[in-house]
Amino acid sequence: MAAAAAHVLVFPFPLQGHINCMLPFATALAGAGILVTFLHSDHNIRRLGHASAPPSPRLRFLSIPDGLPDNDPRSVGGLLELVKSLQVVASAAFRALLASLLSTTNPSRADHHDGADAADSDGGFPSVTCVVADGYLPWAIDVADELGVPVLAFRTSSACSILAFLSAPRLFELKELPFPAGGDLDEPVRGVPGMESFLRRRDLPSSFRRAGEHGVNPRLPVLVKDTFHSGKARALIFNTAASLERSALAHIAPHMRDVFAVGPLHAMFPAPAAVATSLWREDDRCVAWLDGQADKSVVYVSLGSLAVMSHEQFTEFLSGLVAAGHPFLWVLRPDMVGESRDGDATTPQDAIRAAAGDGKAHVVAWAPQRDVLRHRAVGCFLTHAGWNSTLEAVVEGVPMLCWPFFADQQINSRFVGAVWRNGLDMKDVCERGVVEKTVREAMESDEIRQSAEALAEQVKRDIADGGSSAMELKRLVSFIRELSSTSTAENDLQIQE
Repeated sequence: MAAAAAHVLVFPFPLQGHINCMLPFATALAGAGILVTFLHSDHNIRRLGHASAPPSPRLRFLSIPDGLPDNDPRSVGGLLELVKSLQVVASAAFRALLASLLSTTNPSRADHHDGADAADSDGGFPSVTCVVADGYLPWAIDVADELGVPVLAFRTSSACSILAFLSAPRLFELKELPFPAGGDLDEPVRGVPGMESFLRRRDLPSSFRRAGEHGVNPRLPVLVKDTFHSGKARALIFNTAASLERSALAHIAPHMRDVFAVGPLHAMFPAPAAVATSLWREDDRCVAWLDGQADKSVVYVSLGSLAVMSHEQFTEFLSGLVAAGHPFLWVLRPDMVGESRDGDATTPQDAIRAAAGDGKAHVVAWAPQRDVLRHRAVGCFLTHAGWNSTLEAVVEGVPMLCWPFFADQQINSRFVGAVWRNGLDMKDVCERGVVEKTVREAMESDEIRQSAEALAEQVKRDIADGGSSAMELKRLVSFIRELSSTSTAENDLQIQE
């Protein structure tokens, strides 16, 4: 009865990268017999369309407004507007929805949009007994807590990046922050525990970089506060494996009530083919193109769902890729490359075709990345080092070449190059000669490939039965059931009173 009573509301920040790992998490809970409501934004559930039907009768999709007009691009340049809109509009809608889910089996149609009519055909879900909120939504933690619902925080970024934010007060105390004006970004950083031997200024998350009148990015104090706020939750969940981030997890634990490392989730619980998870239409014709290439001959280039580059940076990348001599598959979103300063009207796609020649390059707006990374033809992955992409490459044993853009990507890429050694770190450089040299090394280094393959084997042991991630997930499911049972008993007592 305790298992049947458990009903978890999973609420990700409404961006592609956050959905990518929190949806497999929801699938994992449903597979363990827990009822799950997955909360999208109205905008995202419309983008997913009818293909977003849930894969299990124990999982349903609901949505609330994010407060932005539907034609807003929700691009990286507007992230702060999205954050502010969520705090004002989505927080009120979330409070109303959660309150309705606590008082009735079916929330009012006026308060939400239901993307899973079939999931309600069995008479509806019982009251929510637990909330798992994205750590980037600190107000969601507060709302759940105020309404008396046990709440857990889920961090979609790496544990090493979260430890960096938790270490910020110590970095200021040691005078390692703010960075001095004109200071050397290769200067070592000693204030993040466990990383003293390899961390440099340039490897800290992008918000640590010098900015503003006093040298401190105004977003840094907010992000640090939000990170510590996760300690208010009953536990903190990471999409990671102990073998990847054991030291960081150990140093985070004293700041939290409990910590769970339950990943890589995409490999443990892949979404069924019928479930739409991508906000972009994937062009799977690129897989047919890969079929015609030799084993480990192709450079796969994708900088994720948010990164942008100038036309000049694009030109340097293209020149370096062509000079490296390997065929390449390049994911170029329509909003990814800026306009040319000299008025050149040539599209990036045309420039690639002209520079690489027929058969040497293939360009898509979006790709089924996991299918691409496991394809025999892919030899290395030129990536922004977002956490999802990093984990996907790790699982498939594909060598990485990292050009981080922002957020946790700077520190992730340092772990790739200096700790796991399954790839190379090319941060803060965009010059065709460097691109050519590093692409060749990533493609041709036996040492890097062996490290990548060994790391993949270790992570596969973590997620297999009896592995650290599999055992942590079982512990988490039991933890949620216990919280839910207690929550249900308390609610019943209040009703009786």
